[in-house]
Amino acid sequence: MCSPFVNAPVVVGQYRALLGETPIWCVRSQSLLWVDILQQRLLRYWPMENQRLEAREMPPFTSAVLLTQRPETFLIVSQCGIRLYDYASGGVEPYCDYPETATGTRPNEAAIAPDGALWFSTMDPVAEKALGSWYRLARDDNAPQRLLSQQWVPNTLHWYGDHIWFADSFRKRFYCADSRTNALTSVAVHPVEGVPDGSALTTNGQLINARWGQSRLVRYQLDGRQLIELDSLPLPVLQPSSCTFGGPTLSDLYITSARQGLSQPSETDGALLCVPTALTGVPARYFRL
Repeated sequence: MCSPFVNAPVVVGQYRALLGETPIWCVRSQSLLWVDILQQRLLRYWPMENQRLEAREMPPFTSAVLLTQRPETFLIVSQCGIRLYDYASGGVEPYCDYPETATGTRPNEAAIAPDGALWFSTMDPVAEKALGSWYRLARDDNAPQRLLSQQWVPNTLHWYGDHIWFADSFRKRFYCADSRTNALTSVAVHPVEGVPDGSALTTNGQLINARWGQSRLVRYQLDGRQLIELDSLPLPVLQPSSCTFGGPTLSDLYITSARQGLSQPSETDGALLCVPTALTGVPARYFRL
């Protein structure tokens, strides 16, 4: 089987994240957005505009900045609650409070579902206890609905076919549930080697997973409830944290990383990486306002 990774990953820009996470490609602006959770930064990169990169301050523990139906208005998921962020003015508008049932946690993974609702996870800020949960927030909801509790480090969130795929990094497991309900019940469990972090999804159901602490991505084929490992791609960072497809044809794979906890980080640890592929990613969805 030929590898779909065309070249070796290259480092993008000079910024080094303490905890880079949740990369999102904006098709409308042809730009990549991601966050540095611990340094409270939103990063934005325009590869076709002379590789322009901007950094903005964010609220504490902002784990994701997601797309909405409104161009240049983004959804902030932070410990201060869910907010709307106008990129041109920098204005922030409250949208929804942080869940009352999530006291003592911070947000982690976040994504927009096929129906336009926000799904996000919470976790113990120091990852010592299984305090985390998965939540769903739709347009007409007054508060986030808790879907699943007793999670350790909830990561990866993708919908494919009739299934939702998610992971718990600390437990080193992927989970698969029926996507025709929002109950996250009747879950299939897939133990894996290493620590699964964030993932990207292709149009033909391949899941590309960042393996924290292993300097690699692992590529799987999703087949119903089965998770079939295909191959892996070595990376020049120790702690890859997530990835997403971007570029004009959604075939460039962007990878975030972290230098959190490293006593002697390398020059590339915490960098954003990019690798061209022969794959096509699923476009990021818009939150339905």
